[in-house]
Amino acid sequence: MLTNKTIAFIGGGNMAQALLKGLLDFGVVANKIKICEPNSQKQSQLSQQYGVTVSANSAAVVTGADVVLLAVKPGIVPLVLQEIASLLDKETLVISIAAGVSMAAMAQNLSSGQPIVRVMPNTPALIGAGVSVIFAKQDLPKPKLELARQIMSAVGDVDEVVDEGLLDGVTALSGSGPAYIYMVAEALSDGGVSCGLPRPLADKLAVKTLIGAARLIDESGEHPAVLKNQVTSPGGTTIAAVAQLERSGLRSALIDGVNAAWQRSVELSKK
Repeated sequence: MLTNKTIAFIGGGNMAQALLKGLLDFGVVANKIKICEPNSQKQSQLSQQYGVTVSANSAAVVTGADVVLLAVKPGIVPLVLQEIASLLDKETLVISIAAGVSMAAMAQNLSSGQPIVRVMPNTPALIGAGVSVIFAKQDLPKPKLELARQIMSAVGDVDEVVDEGLLDGVTALSGSGPAYIYMVAEALSDGGVSCGLPRPLADKLAVKTLIGAARLIDESGEHPAVLKNQVTSPGGTTIAAVAQLERSGLRSALIDGVNAAWQRSVELSKK
């Protein structure tokens, strides 16, 4: 289904490039992809690196497209939609990865009945290890939903929610979540340095430990608490660390952080 579709990107930033690379690796040919990008330097980079058509003219990009993927900042989504709405075929699928822009807000700037899907991806999509969550109205034809799933699966796992409001929680957990993990990695490395480890070794151990632990959770299917208990020997070093982390509020700090991001996402969705 996907390889014979013409896909237009509005915006050529990091997430757009992650999807672009994933689609090309999936087998979509470069001449089926067009990108609207106003920055001339980035136009040259995208064209040379990926062999796709790049233009500052949105009309030239979206006309005749089967899919239009909005990869722009949330604040300019309404302006973009107003600019391209009359150029879209009634069957063109519009996919937005802009956080906080509701389905209703997009529909106001599109023709009645235009197929729309909202997606919240995250930055590990840059290496094909992302996770994306899709929301679409129940009346969206199944082939359109499957097309959106195929596009997002080119850069990682895909899930779906039936309540649009849950995308705020998705934004808070997986959308913003990589930043929390980077902070944990940095803190672990600092802890190693405080124990006398050279910085390069501490950095490597922190990153590899996070990667290995995450893979073990994913591949074993065990609850994280079970895996934690397997590491914590009675009276050993790990339980001493766990006790200190509990006293320092590690878990409550992470929970509070996710909740703060969720509240901010809800605020943005109401604007």
